[in-house]
Amino acid sequence: MRRIRVIDAVWLIFLCALAALGMARDQHSPYEWVVLLALGGVQIFEARMEITSDRASAALAVAAKLVLSYWLVAETGGIESSYYLIFLLPVVSAASLFDVGGALAATLLASGLYLSFLLYVDFETNYLLPEGERELAVRVLFFFLSAIVVNRLATENRRKTEGLAVANRELTQAQAEVRRSERLAALGQLSAGLAHEIRNPLGVISASAEVLSKHVSKENEVAREVAGFIRTEVQRSNLLVSHFLDFARPLRPQREINNLNEVIDRAVAQLRESIKDGANRVRIEEHLDDLPPFAFDSALIESAVLNLLLNGYESMLSGGTLRISSGQDDATAWVDVSDAGSGIAPDQMESIFNPFFTTKPRGVGLGLAMVSKFVDSHGGKITVTSRAGEGSTFRIHLPIGPKL
Repeated sequence: MRRIRVIDAVWLIFLCALAALGMARDQHSPYEWVVLLALGGVQIFEARMEITSDRASAALAVAAKLVLSYWLVAETGGIESSYYLIFLLPVVSAASLFDVGGALAATLLASGLYLSFLLYVDFETNYLLPEGERELAVRVLFFFLSAIVVNRLATENRRKTEGLAVANRELTQAQAEVRRSERLAALGQLSAGLAHEIRNPLGVISASAEVLSKHVSKENEVAREVAGFIRTEVQRSNLLVSHFLDFARPLRPQREINNLNEVIDRAVAQLRESIKDGANRVRIEEHLDDLPPFAFDSALIESAVLNLLLNGYESMLSGGTLRISSGQDDATAWVDVSDAGSGIAPDQMESIFNPFFTTKPRGVGLGLAMVSKFVDSHGGKITVTSRAGEGSTFRIHLPIGPKL
């Protein structure tokens, strides 16, 4: 169970003090305690449940306070009740929870409920003097003044809170990108060293297998077959080493003015060519906005887009639609690749761009790492949103600039 907060205890103490002062009068209602404690319960519940973002719950809380405030004033003298200020409670709550329109609407309703007690006054035996009219007008105006002041403060506080939340998300994302860049740099250096060290013994193994296959007798089929296996595996390992070296090699993009949509079209054409057998399983959709030509390395970006398309295709074992779209936000062009595949588990999101990380049985784990490297070399970034079982969307951000 949650402990009682200090502010909750103080709130209840003040309500009890109000009820005690009410009991000290010659005439008081036995319902004062009930209503005041109910108001305290609603206020504490509202604070505990943090209903700011739930408009329905916020409206219900304000409505409950209006009803309880009306009941309290009705039980303690109506229009002459000294509890009329209790209407400030729903007014202030609405001002802090809603926009200015909602705050004014709630204040108008509270004022109407308070002034409705005039309907119960017997004006044949009672008179409403001009001073009384002015007093009622001042009370209602204070309701609206309180609502406006509180709403302004709450709006400024929400704006600052939202700004801090955005800044915190951007900072978290920047920290993740820095960590990823550091890992990529360290792993790149390690890959280069290991690749050079591995390539030398691979050459010796390959040459030895060649000599073995030449000098073994024709009758020894087993030895010939084993020599063939050795050469095949050496070639595969050598290709893998070449990939490692490509990953470790510093990139210097050859920037030229290009049309990003044309590069996307070429990547999609390559994908269609490579998946002829599975073309009926996956439908490819393009939604490309008009983009201005700008400077980038078309070969690197085409390779990055193709990698993302292949990843999306391979993730949709049950078929679906693979969508690629492009657009522009201010000085940034973006490319989205969305699939309807298995998605990415939350605990894998930060690792998917790491070299050698893969969920494929025969994958090397360099595809997304190379995509990230290609995009980073342009001063851009790549982001991903995904839900397990629903698919993923990778977005490439590329800065648009006039400089080559």
